[in-house]
Amino acid sequence: MQAPTANRETSPLQVGASTTSTIKLSELTGDYVIDAARTRIGFVAQLGIVIKVRGQFDEFAGSAHLDGDHPSKSSAQITIQTRSIQTRNDLRDKHLRKHFLDVSNHPVIRFASIRVQQVDETNFKVIGELNIRGVTRPVTVDFELIGAENDPSGKLRVDFGGNATINRNDWGVSWNAVVEGGGVFVSERVALDLYVSAIRES
Repeated sequence: MQAPTANRETSPLQVGASTTSTIKLSELTGDYVIDAARTRIGFVAQLGIVIKVRGQFDEFAGSAHLDGDHPSKSSAQITIQTRSIQTRNDLRDKHLRKHFLDVSNHPVIRFASIRVQQVDETNFKVIGELNIRGVTRPVTVDFELIGAENDPSGKLRVDFGGNATINRNDWGVSWNAVVEGGGVFVSERVALDLYVSAIRES
């Protein structure tokens, strides 16, 4: 996934494989809100043998507290509107809303972290509870800190890339169809593909 293009007028406070020395984690400490305009909550699912369907949720809100000195004390939460799922196919999206997500009875998906593990300077594991269709299960998301910059208003923005793979059956998202010769049409495993941009508020 390509990250959104950075604003060329922002101050060069960047983090990456070759620029980690330009900023210390302690400088990122604070309370953040997710910038929905620059964040992508995406997923990939397999249909049949060769087809991959990519989609995303367009309506969500979230916040985080980053503790650069003690990353394990960091936390994050997000609420996603299930009706906002889209895969660029109206018929498929209606099917997903009704049979997979049951949006009329379960209008939101929620994730709340319960602990954070630091892997190295820029990589972290965020362990949390994911609630889908009223079912809560643990999930671990691998996050990489890929950017930090001051935006035109002077507020600090941080960008993370994240990924995880879940089994949708664990959350009761179990609709499927049997294909000729046996097997199922929709894979049970769903890959989550995340790009999260957040702005420090305090």
